[in-house]
Amino acid sequence: MDITSIVILLVIGAGLILYSVLPRKGESRDAVKRRLEGRGAIDETRDIQEQARATATKKLVRKATPMLSRIVLPVSDQEQSQLREKLVQAGFRSPQAQTVFLASKTAVLIVGVLAGVAIGASLGYGTRGILACAMFAGGAGFIAPGMWLDMAIKSRQDKIRRGLPDVLDLLVVSVESGLALDSAIKRVGEEMALVHPEVSEEFRIATMETQMGIRRAEALDNMARRVGLDELRSLVSVIAQAERFGTSVSAALRNQGNAMRTKRRQQAEERAQKTAVKLMIPLVLFIFPAMGIVLAGPAAIQLMHAFAK
Repeated sequence: MDITSIVILLVIGAGLILYSVLPRKGESRDAVKRRLEGRGAIDETRDIQEQARATATKKLVRKATPMLSRIVLPVSDQEQSQLREKLVQAGFRSPQAQTVFLASKTAVLIVGVLAGVAIGASLGYGTRGILACAMFAGGAGFIAPGMWLDMAIKSRQDKIRRGLPDVLDLLVVSVESGLALDSAIKRVGEEMALVHPEVSEEFRIATMETQMGIRRAEALDNMARRVGLDELRSLVSVIAQAERFGTSVSAALRNQGNAMRTKRRQQAEERAQKTAVKLMIPLVLFIFPAMGIVLAGPAAIQLMHAFAK
């Protein structure tokens, strides 16, 4: 499309817009205003209908979620508490998180079974083949939400683990500047909201629990239980021991931060050492065969020609 065609289309579009807005022959300004208000009323009616559909969909989902969750609801209270603890460790603290998660497992299971039946039928399998595909896809769909939850927990724990040394440094600075430990935890939770939002969220919850009347040691224990990280448990125990024996809290926090930073460096060195071993798999599977074909291929072709003669 050249420039002339584009200009013509723009002129035609502008003319249509002006035709719909400007008064027509024998039409007053009041009529034009009523016409435009009518279009606005149509648009408003359309928005109301869309909002009604969205509300109806939310109500349907809200009613169907408990029904779907009852199919795979854990029987024992221990399993329910473990699932609730996993959801909290992943960062889902809503009262409906468990119901939504179980409903998603049921929904993905049903979708997997239907997809397996469709795939088996499209490939021309018999009844047994279709049942096998449905069972495999349904099992994979039933396991997938649990695997996703484990990955979400691990990702959140890694983020908190990476942010703990920086948080401890800021805690040491705050405590040494004269702030009490509760005020320092509150200040660190506010300051780290942009850099390490996960750690900031946990510190803010601990501060809220302390303000509600819970003892600081208990609030910190709840934080370590919510996160499920060994480094945070050791930090809480170090703070509790420092307060119990009357030692310097800032020195304990500084030593704990140095230990966490050393451990993080050692883990990075360990991953770097494992890289050479992990590279052996692509080397053996892809690079060595290609090099063998390039080096020995011409000689093999010449041998084949020589034997053929």
